[in-house]
Amino acid sequence: MSEKQFEINIDPDWVKKYLSKIILGLVVIIMVFSAIKTVGPEEEGVVIQLGEYNRTVSPGLNFIIPFVETMYKIPVQRQLKLEFGFRSSSTSNGQSQYVKSGYIDESMMLTGDLNLTDVEWVVQYRIVDSYKYLFKVRNAEKTLNDMSESAMRKIVGDRTVNEVLTVGRQEIATSVEVLLQEMCDEYENGIRVDQVVLQDVNPPEPVKPSFNAVNEAQQERETLINQAEADYNRIIPRARGEAEETIQLAEAYALTRVNGARGEAERFNSIFKAYIKSPEVTKQRIYLETLEKVLPKIGNKIITDEKGSNVLPLLNLNKATAPTQ
Repeated sequence: MSEKQFEINIDPDWVKKYLSKIILGLVVIIMVFSAIKTVGPEEEGVVIQLGEYNRTVSPGLNFIIPFVETMYKIPVQRQLKLEFGFRSSSTSNGQSQYVKSGYIDESMMLTGDLNLTDVEWVVQYRIVDSYKYLFKVRNAEKTLNDMSESAMRKIVGDRTVNEVLTVGRQEIATSVEVLLQEMCDEYENGIRVDQVVLQDVNPPEPVKPSFNAVNEAQQERETLINQAEADYNRIIPRARGEAEETIQLAEAYALTRVNGARGEAERFNSIFKAYIKSPEVTKQRIYLETLEKVLPKIGNKIITDEKGSNVLPLLNLNKATAPTQ
């Protein structure tokens, strides 16, 4: 086959006739695709026209003027986060990877008692006003990053290292969250802080073993204190109860004695009044009542007439019952 058989003859008139239409069609297609923008369900679109804010569009298909308008998609329904002192990323097999190296400058900070501590934390936030987020602050995410680090250093700098490492962690997170939200409102960056979480708080690596030893000693001290308080709470209330019981018994005994004495006094007074009115009768009655109380206590009794002369010379005193004359 000769080379002439592979030559393609192009008609210059045909090119002039259809090239402009082809170019126009391509331009139209490009403009159509540039004009159609899809906004996701968790986003809203902010349309900029010639560098100036024009409108905010809802999720779905939206149209803009090509080469005149630009759309920025803002994830207003999604919770975002910033990590400090570390970075986490998902590996190919779906596991989370923790990276610490290279971020020590973010997490190393000075406490109020001039000690160093390594604080890792996470700020979870949402964009609630896309207009403010884009136009009130330049690079709002970088600004939020700087404000978060500033707020954490301020709160940690007002507390001792023991508070930061042990009992004060939740208070620190809450204080940072409140302070950071106040700063966001002041800068009007359109961000709402959902939560600040202290991921990990540790002493610097060179002093970590010594700090752990001190921490273990403090925990042992707290354990002993708790045991002592438990013993105190078990023994002291019981002793107080026994003391209260003894006091109440003594008071009851005293009340019984006092009431008995008062009753005896009243009885004596009544007998005395009766004696004044009739001395002989009263004497005899008292005598008889006394015998009723005394005789049952002396066992066997032998009663004889003082003038009697017919008394047996021998009496069986061991009998249960003695003759009475």
